[in-house]
Amino acid sequence: MQTPRRGELQVLQNVVIDVDDDGTIISIGHRDGPVTHDLGEHSVLLPGLIDSHLHAPQWPQLGTGLDLPLEQWLLEHTFPLEKRLTEPEFAAQVWPQMVATLLAHGTTTAVYFATIDVATTTMLASTCAELGQRAFVGRVAMDHTGGTPEWYRDADANVSIENSHLSIQEIQMLGNSLVKPVITPRFTPACSNDALIGLGQLSIETGVRLQTHCSESDWQHHYAIERFRTTDTQALAGFGLIRPNTILAHGDHLGDSDLDIVRLAGAGVAHCPLSNAYFANAVFPARRALDAGVKVGLGTDIAGGASPGLLPQCAHAVTASRYLEDGVDPGLSAHERGVSNSRIAITDAFYMATTGGAELLDLPIGLLAVGRSFDALAVQLNRPGSALQMWTEIDDGDRIFEKVVRLAAPADISNVWVNGRRVAGAA
Repeated sequence: MQTPRRGELQVLQNVVIDVDDDGTIISIGHRDGPVTHDLGEHSVLLPGLIDSHLHAPQWPQLGTGLDLPLEQWLLEHTFPLEKRLTEPEFAAQVWPQMVATLLAHGTTTAVYFATIDVATTTMLASTCAELGQRAFVGRVAMDHTGGTPEWYRDADANVSIENSHLSIQEIQMLGNSLVKPVITPRFTPACSNDALIGLGQLSIETGVRLQTHCSESDWQHHYAIERFRTTDTQALAGFGLIRPNTILAHGDHLGDSDLDIVRLAGAGVAHCPLSNAYFANAVFPARRALDAGVKVGLGTDIAGGASPGLLPQCAHAVTASRYLEDGVDPGLSAHERGVSNSRIAITDAFYMATTGGAELLDLPIGLLAVGRSFDALAVQLNRPGSALQMWTEIDDGDRIFEKVVRLAAPADISNVWVNGRRVAGAA
């Protein structure tokens, strides 16, 4: 079951997928006779899930502090914890448990913000390589004296740039084709102009992609307007940071002109619906962005999003779009209350979690098709004690797909493969 395009559900039944030694799909078709791995009668196969935005050092605070405003949450909870994760001994406890858990949820690809520390960032990349997760790992650059605590920041712009370059080199030296570096200015409030300019230049010189936050909340959006006299998107573009395959996290406050900048640059947005409900002060217009031709993936934004699985994010994305379309204030008339033509379907959400994420990253993943890497998860139906049940009298392919996306839990995921290698699963 997969979504090759927005709004299109493809259900292939009783097929055999051949994978070569490099983990690439070489054929899909019907075949009689024995196979290496038979999923059985009550299993469905999905493309691997692509988490386009999460913060690795926030893993231990998952589910906490979410009643606070974003800037308070960062200063009182997040930055102190991220500082702890610059300690190799603590990182050695956190990284393996986090990556294994994400794989068990079917997250075959993850795009990580790590810490400001080169060593523990490299440790995260090494952990992903060891456990078999496809990953982009970024050392977080942040040097602005007004937007970061003095005990958790780069000493100056030169240090931000030099350590980011060093981190790129260390991750590349791991020699693992699944794990790559990503240049990561945290967001404009945390970075000086010199750092932003230098990191943009570093991307040009190294060919390494970029990720950052963009117009996540009222606070961040208006901060950019006050500091740069323009939108966050326009400022980032001016610093050379919006480039092909740049990942902009959140983007809830992007206007039409901002979306045009993102589209024309070949960049895209990591939509984080659950986290946005807590911190964004707005609903990201996913349908409007997709209709405008912008690449959109899906992210958990751990720990701003308190659910580590990407399948629940699909449901959250649909729910958020309904709130945006219908509105939330019953004191207004129906035609004033919401934003028309905003809702998305569950197939659109799953598309963002798979094919859309693959387009955002420009990788041959996110779809079970010849020439793509075999990143996949098998979900078991009718497991005793599970809400995920198939009723043959009423359930067709569309209904089973919706049930799987909305209801499947790690205990229902029997197998997870990355690049043809089994890396997790309850079976």
